[in-house]
This record gives sequence, structure tokens and C-alpha cells, in this order.
Amino acid sequence: MEQNPVMIIGAKGIGKVALEIFKSNNMDVYCFLDDDRQLHNTEIGEVSVLGSTDDDGFLKYIGKKCDAFVATDDNKLRASLVATIIEKRKVMPVNAVHQRAYVSPDAAIGYGNFINAGAIINVGATVSNNCIVHSGAIVEQDAVLHNMVQLGSGSVVGAGVVVEELAFIGSGVTIVSGVTIGKKARIGAGSVVVADVKNGETVFGNPAKAV
Repeated sequence: MEQNPVMIIGAKGIGKVALEIFKSNNMDVYCFLDDDRQLHNTEIGEVSVLGSTDDDGFLKYIGKKCDAFVATDDNKLRASLVATIIEKRKVMPVNAVHQRAYVSPDAAIGYGNFINAGAIINVGATVSNNCIVHSGAIVEQDAVLHNMVQLGSGSVVGAGVVVEELAFIGSGVTIVSGVTIGKKARIGAGSVVVADVKNGETVFGNPAKAV
């Protein structure tokens, strides 16, 4: 089955990485859209930045001639762009999963996720929708990432851990098995989390404590 080319919405930060990810899977990228007008009519990796993220002249192709991926780590903007795609085009964003990531056939993966090179999504794990899993991060067996979770490079989410939506986990974090990370919680880089983290709480250190 022939795959549609992908329109990447967001031409900075993870947008450039998303381009590499799609290329690693031999997928064509149709164009970038970005609200920075200075990028319009420029090229990134031989792919043109054609217009803004609200340009219906390009958005109308999503779901017909191309798929879409939302490439920003700003959660508020990410949620808004995803909502626009779902409401206007009646489709879900595609996943960007690097060819050198490992996703178990027994893992459950939703839509619009960014999973970079070296990441591991293990047996029975769940990655819901619009999560960002950076290079080398590990989601162990039966762990759950709810919607819009960000997981930093080299972090380990232990077996059976539940990470509620919109949580941010910095680079090099270890979350031991069975812990629950609350909604919109933030875990500082390098922390070791050995106990549950409350909704909206920021923790840091080894063992991680509220800041």
C-alpha cells in the first residue's frame, strides 16, 4: 500500500528531526508549514517551507493528498494544531517513529507521537497520543504514557509506571517501577523518582523531592 507524503507542521526544533525520521523510513515529506514568515520560501533538507500553520490552501490537502505531523514541543501550541487537524480535516496526525527505535509488536501506540532514534517502547507499554519520546529513552513493560507526555533523552520509565497527561520528564531521569507521575508534573533532569508525584508538582534530585 502506497503511503501518502507527510506535511510537517512546525519547521524548527523537532520539525527538523521529524524530517530525518520520515526519511529514515523512506517516506516522502510534502512540505513544512511554520508561522515564522522569515522561513517561508526557504528549504530545510531540500523540503520547502510553504506557508503558515493556519493556511487552508495547504491544510486542505491533509487527509486527501498527504498526512500531517505536528512538530513542536510547546504543549499549548501542539494541542491547538492537533485540534485544528482533527476538526478541519477529520483525521489524526501520523506518528514519527525513527527506524532505529524499537517498538514492541505488543505495545500500544496512539497517534501523532514522536519517537526518536534509540528509544525503546517495551512489551505491553502504552504510548497514547501526541507524546514526545527523545533519543535513547526507555518505556518499560506495561508502563503507560498518557496524552502529550514529553520524555527526555536517556530517561527510563520503569515497569508499570503511569505518567499522566501533559507531564514533562527531563533528560536522564529514572522512574522506578510502579510509580505514578501526576498530570502536568515536571521531573528535573537526572532525577531518580522513587515515589508518586502529585498533579502539577515539580520534583528534582536523587531521590526526587518537591521543589
